[in-house]
Amino acid sequence: MKLVYFAWVRERVGRTDEEVSPPENVATIADLVRWLKGRGEEYEYAFENEDVVRAAVDHEHARPDAPIADAREIAFFPPMTGG
Repeated sequence: MKLVYFAWVRERVGRTDEEVSPPENVATIADLVRWLKGRGEEYEYAFENEDVVRAAVDHEHARPDAPIADAREIAFFPPMTGG
């Protein structure tokens, strides 16, 4: 699956996107975040406050318990504000 990073998440991870193949036990967004945090300090830093980072699965906002089994793309981004 393709992971896409936006704003300060991208800056902390150090890349805009990447292709990954998480292990079978990674079933939800929350599982994926925990798995990513184990991949290095840049991911640990980007996801240090898991409750702040938002996710979208195939362009649809998703909660941490959302399944990722059939996802083609998962995007991570900080909270957005607007006016």
